[in-house]
Amino acid sequence: MSNEILVIGATGKTGKRVAERLHARGLAVRYGTRRSAIPFDWEKPETWQASLAGIKSAFVAYSPDLAVPSAHDVIEAFVTAAEEAGLRCIVMLSERNEARAQACEQLVKDSSLEWTILQPSWFMQNFSEGGFLDSVLAGEVSAPDSGAKEPWVDLEDVADVAVEALLEDGHAGQVYEITGADLLTWDEAMAVIAAVTGRDITYKTITPEEFEATLVAAGFPEADAKFVAELVAEILNGKNASTSDGLQRALDREPRTFQQFAEAANAAGCWS
Repeated sequence: MSNEILVIGATGKTGKRVAERLHARGLAVRYGTRRSAIPFDWEKPETWQASLAGIKSAFVAYSPDLAVPSAHDVIEAFVTAAEEAGLRCIVMLSERNEARAQACEQLVKDSSLEWTILQPSWFMQNFSEGGFLDSVLAGEVSAPDSGAKEPWVDLEDVADVAVEALLEDGHAGQVYEITGADLLTWDEAMAVIAAVTGRDITYKTITPEEFEATLVAAGFPEADAKFVAELVAEILNGKNASTSDGLQRALDREPRTFQQFAEAANAAGCWS
């Protein structure tokens, strides 16, 4: 068996952080991406066998999203392939309070694999390197939120939990619901970024239909834009308006705050 750890989605926001942490510990990483030396493509199951060959542990982030209706069949086939390849440990990135994602989780739970499930809340990094970065830079942010507070989570924390679960004992069979320490509305979150950066940033709640239109204007295919708008509205409907202790249970420390995230992102030049 290889000592490599497979990171599927190693160029994504979470996967790249997991890979960086593993490299920093001197561990070998097999990148599971379409352009890797051993390519992995969710849409091409014929690539899975080579990526899994000889691998004992894997971090798995599904793209585009576990809430996509087709994800269930893909994850079911992947779990079978992983079992046949001899994979032992899987750390799966999922979503908090999302029924379709949790149906995919169940496929992993019902398998012979030693599993750990990560259920993070909305990523703080969506404002510094994700879909809302351009809006922050433009000073006008809008989303189909409900007005409820969100327990925004720092991806540095999510990656820390993922690496801990990959390398240390005691995490098999655990579901870690990972949130930040703060409950902030979108207005309050934008106010933190504005104060840290010195930028004028306004926030406006819009309808899912209006959000869909902005996605189409940005170049999204209409079907994709409709799905994303509906999913974001569902995520932001208030069902996640509470903090959880997943990070504390996994790492025995407190999560990073939104203020800490904003200061670090600003220092790194994310909003320059």
